[in-house]
Amino acid sequence: MSVFQQALAYALEPRNLARLSAALSRHGQLVASAMAIALLLGLPFGWWSSRSRIISALAINTTNILRVIPSLAILFLFVAIPGYGLSIRSAIVALTILALPPILINTNAAFRTLNPAVREAAKAMGMPAWLQLWRVELPLAAPVILSGIRIALVEVIASATLAAFIGAGGLGSFITLGFSMSRVDILLVGAIPVALLAIVAEIVMAGLLRWVRPPQF
Repeated sequence: MSVFQQALAYALEPRNLARLSAALSRHGQLVASAMAIALLLGLPFGWWSSRSRIISALAINTTNILRVIPSLAILFLFVAIPGYGLSIRSAIVALTILALPPILINTNAAFRTLNPAVREAAKAMGMPAWLQLWRVELPLAAPVILSGIRIALVEVIASATLAAFIGAGGLGSFITLGFSMSRVDILLVGAIPVALLAIVAEIVMAGLLRWVRPPQF
């Protein structure tokens, strides 16, 4: 029996199947929570920072610093902070910090590099600022913004496995169990669904990106 067949047999055992379902649900919860917070912070702040060169440089440099810090280091840092500890809260904060840089940087770049003539034309037509943002700027900036969201989503799906190191669950719990028992089949039970989730997310985001990208003539 190959290791993949062993992994499938292990996963299909009733007790393990229930654990896998719970781990998949927790993994989705971690990813959705981190992405939601990162979007709520990154999109408006990326747009706002694009209006000023100084704030833009400060925001980009700060987020670039966050990008070089290993996710596991951030995770264990929050474990040491009172009120967080070994909890899902620490995992969500760490994953949010991981997701924030590509979203913020791409949003900033998307609005900062828009052709000024487009804004001037919208103003000349008498568009109020909010309508100019919604009808003109956002559609043009959407492809670059979605590219950042795409990067963040795939990174968070993969890195959410680290939550198992602090007892926050997710598919990483099978990976850590497999390592501790030197069981490759158990490790694959966690690793394969994570890889499939990342591939599906990549395909969906690529399709969405093609849909919002303006046609080339």
